Amino acid sequence: MNILTLRKDIGIDLGTASCLVYVKGKGIVLSEPSVVAVDVETDEVIEIGREAQTMIGRTPKNIKTIRPLRDGVISHYDRTLDMLQYFLRKSCGPLIIPPRVVICVPSGITEVEERAVEDAVRNAGARSAYLIEEPVAAAIGAGIDISAPNGNMIVDIGGGTTDIAVISLDGVVVSESIKVAGDKFDEAIIRYVRNKYNILIGERTAEAIKIRIGTVFKPSRVEQMEVKGRSVSTGLPMNVVLSNLEMLEALFVPITAIVDAICSVIERTPPELVADIIKYGIVMTGGGSLLRGFDNLITDLTGIHTYVAKDAISCVAIGTGKALDHINILSEGSLTFGKAQKRNNR
Repeated sequence: MNILTLRKDIGIDLGTASCLVYVKGKGIVLSEPSVVAVDVETDEVIEIGREAQTMIGRTPKNIKTIRPLRDGVISHYDRTLDMLQYFLRKSCGPLIIPPRVVICVPSGITEVEERAVEDAVRNAGARSAYLIEEPVAAAIGAGIDISAPNGNMIVDIGGGTTDIAVISLDGVVVSESIKVAGDKFDEAIIRYVRNKYNILIGERTAEAIKIRIGTVFKPSRVEQMEVKGRSVSTGLPMNVVLSNLEMLEALFVPITAIVDAICSVIERTPPELVADIIKYGIVMTGGGSLLRGFDNLITDLTGIHTYVAKDAISCVAIGTGKALDHINILSEGSLTFGKAQKRNNR
């Protein structure tokens, strides 16, 4: 048996909201929520992934659902390790030779946070770990030739962070990472419903509202959704009908923060590369980019054509998978594709 058939190279998009696993030669084989359910009395893991997500807001006192990543970085190391081990087993089964893993991290990550990710991947069973910045992986996954001497702007909106970067000649020229993304959208919707209607709703309800009627640009037609929650004043169940027009107000603050960050990156980009961005446009990836009208809003405010990449949710995972083709020339444990360049420019 060829030794290559015993080893699998793997790409992982370890996100705050979800984890996607790419196996070389197969493509994306797993996409599950980054959630772990734990018995707080015994510290025993009860469920991981999709099964754990269904338990959010429905568990008895002794069971707690944990999202082990917050704002794009590890906030609970042990639970992240449990989750990675489970996802690797589920994706690949038993392996004779431990896999080599390329895993993405936010562009604003610290060296301490880098090491935590690298250690978690190795302790989960990887033979070696290679880190790649999320916007770079997203650009590769969106089909952008990052090696070309052109400026390409990518806006990756995940669950915990929004990563914005201008990439040219395999390097990140200008970037910004802010902790405003899908989770903050959900929080904004929860806050809006409570303030306007005096009704409490949960995270999963807010996410459902975001997906179904979430919009950030004046819609062509009005859409509505009935939402069930609990009255703050009486504690009894209540229903309210929300419209997509209300989402413009509900999401104003987090969306403004992202637009401001995009404008900041453009302002710091060399003029020659700005000319390229105007020519080729701004590419959006990640689940947050799917909010209705987001691309139109950025186009309207910046004057630069903006569009959502095909298969936007999977772009980062696909990018890590394509990076596997270059794994033999990468430096283990270090961020690739111009990280050193970026640090020298600080």
